[in-house]
Amino acid sequence: MAEKERLSFEEALKKLESIVEQLEDEEITLEDSVKLYEEGVKMSQFCTEILEQAELRIEQVNEANSQ
Repeated sequence: MAEKERLSFEEALKKLESIVEQLEDEEITLEDSVKLYEEGVKMSQFCTEILEQAELRIEQVNEANSQ
């Protein structure tokens, strides 16, 4: 988890895209597929958290500006 905390959204998204590309390789082993899938789920959750935080910040700015 420490690695994820250091990643920016863009870095995490690139890593997720790389994982998807690797999973599309027909030569990948089942074990490697499962490991990549687990890592991909974590990256996806991390990206979702960042987006939710950004959305909240945008809502707060909009509320502050509408007053």
